[in-house]
Amino acid sequence: MGTVVVCLLAGLLMGTARASSQDRDVRTRAVDLSVLVSEAEQRVQNADAAAGRLQAGIDAEADADLSPTVEKVLAQARALQPAAGLTAVAGPALQVTLTDAPRDSDGNYPAGVDPDDLVVHQQDVQAVVNALWAGGAEAMTIMGQRVITTSAVRCIGNTLLLQGRTYSPPFVVAAIGDGTRMRTALDGEPGVTLFRKYVDRFDLGYEVVALDDVTMPAYDGLVRAQSATTMPR
Repeated sequence: MGTVVVCLLAGLLMGTARASSQDRDVRTRAVDLSVLVSEAEQRVQNADAAAGRLQAGIDAEADADLSPTVEKVLAQARALQPAAGLTAVAGPALQVTLTDAPRDSDGNYPAGVDPDDLVVHQQDVQAVVNALWAGGAEAMTIMGQRVITTSAVRCIGNTLLLQGRTYSPPFVVAAIGDGTRMRTALDGEPGVTLFRKYVDRFDLGYEVVALDDVTMPAYDGLVRAQSATTMPR
């Protein structure tokens, strides 16, 4: 939801600027989109904090009701929390880092090359995420944020938008699980294979390392799924 709000706010601001120009060219105006996104991001974080306080109040009221019916429902919900990603997890992990191609001393990319070929895109991050889930990942973080199977990966240019926060590359994805299975899944994922071709040709970065012990926090965002089925592995 945070990502959607950021995008809508940015679109609204751009549309307002266009309308107020009465069809004059607004490209010469000093509109810093990074500032607009940052301000929208702060509003989303404030809204998330307010929602968290409200949820804490709801939970407190529910805990105060000791009726057998409520206690039974709470017990069922607590039993589902680990599978839903709502509890912290610790264990060995695989960490994947995706990096843009290097620039020269002046901050420019090589001449004669399409800049789009030199940066990490949304589909590249999504391919890594999909492969790790397919390889049996038990828990996952992107840029240190706990994510679940319904978390959305969105990019504007080479900036990652994740749950109301923005990140610049390098992009780091970590997953707790069987390292061998997850490596195999990465090697077999077509999107990852394509990205690695760009790594070889344009010197983008792709690094996979094993971590002995990682602790991932519980997911604290909104859970929109109404139902789910556990698939055999």
